[in-house]
Amino acid sequence: MNNFVVHVLYFQNGDARSLGDVKPRITEESSDKSKIWKLTEISEPSQCRSLRLPENLRVTKISRLIFTNSGNAILALASNAIHLLWKWQRSERNSNGKATASVSPQLWQPASGILMTNDVADTNPEEAVPCFALSKNDSYVMSASGGKISLFNMMTFKTMATFMPPPPPATFLAFHPQDNNIIAIGMDDSTIQIYNVRVDEVKSKLKGHSKRITGLAFSHVLSVLVSSGADSQLCVWNTDGWEKQRSRFLQVPSGRTPTTLSDTRVQFHQDQMHFLVVHETQLAIYETTKLERVKQWVPLESSAPITHATFSCDSQLVYSSFLDATVCVFTAANLRLRCRINPSAYLPASVSSNVHPLVIAAHPSEPNEFALGLSDGGVHVFEPLESENKWGVPPPVENGSSSNMAVTPSVGASGSEQAQR
Repeated sequence: MNNFVVHVLYFQNGDARSLGDVKPRITEESSDKSKIWKLTEISEPSQCRSLRLPENLRVTKISRLIFTNSGNAILALASNAIHLLWKWQRSERNSNGKATASVSPQLWQPASGILMTNDVADTNPEEAVPCFALSKNDSYVMSASGGKISLFNMMTFKTMATFMPPPPPATFLAFHPQDNNIIAIGMDDSTIQIYNVRVDEVKSKLKGHSKRITGLAFSHVLSVLVSSGADSQLCVWNTDGWEKQRSRFLQVPSGRTPTTLSDTRVQFHQDQMHFLVVHETQLAIYETTKLERVKQWVPLESSAPITHATFSCDSQLVYSSFLDATVCVFTAANLRLRCRINPSAYLPASVSSNVHPLVIAAHPSEPNEFALGLSDGGVHVFEPLESENKWGVPPPVENGSSSNMAVTPSVGASGSEQAQR
């Protein structure tokens, strides 16, 4: 393990120095295991398990990506409006039939040979904002690529219904956690439509953002919907009467100028009380009822922007991808970096240097497994080596445990945290 680990001495005041800056000496402090922290750096294919999924369809880039809830398949939406579904089968090498980087899946199509292809209306699908949402039982996917929203049967790939022709097009979709007939539809015109599929009716229209909707997440515990927009605003809506409870603008770190197309994504923590905010300039954890930021991680100004991030299925980790094709793994409780996967670990040297992940998805039952959707149309699945069984180790905790997010003070990225990227 030592051959690919960066040793960092961790001091009580929070700064971190490379061991190269410290004269080697054996003291009580340096031999105290709690004071020595190792950032796991993965740069070789042999240092983790990764698999590029087989493909035979020409796709330009992967725009959206999700594991099915059963954990035995991956669904991707490409920028050309075509869906790709990979299924893993039970076998000697894969007794539970779950998605894994150890066994190659099959790119699946029904016997009819049809593809799940979104309506693109008169738009160029490459310029549209694609979105999809999967029903809890994996039977249906609701999807859009700039045209009408389509409801597909995941077994037959048949289009069950289309609705809501643009303008405006849908830009984000989310199923209501208690009722699969109700979906929240974020629109390009900045509104959120609460739509009942069964009766084909918009039940409510939520107005509060000033630009297109880029993220939606429900908390069934708090009975709220959190929305994010291209206006960098976060809003909390009560799902009983659909009134807006709170709103707050995301603070862009000084020295960072986000691009005009910079999306803000939101995802609830397993506790349903906190949520992750993903923006090209930062990762942040917010407490929902007060809409207060409790944790933040900001990359260095010289670092590549964040392209996407997600909680692991148990919300203990945050996986984040970057424009330079690096992937970082954070401990979710304090957003401290614990492992960095460099492009050389999964991209062959022959691949263009501008290939990078656009989306990242976490396995629904394996906390250490995730997948990347790339700008060259590839999908990669990642797991740690079986001998490791985890992505690095968390850095030492300052001022006691910070596992309870509710009592964690608001902290920006310290110099040592920034220096790790």
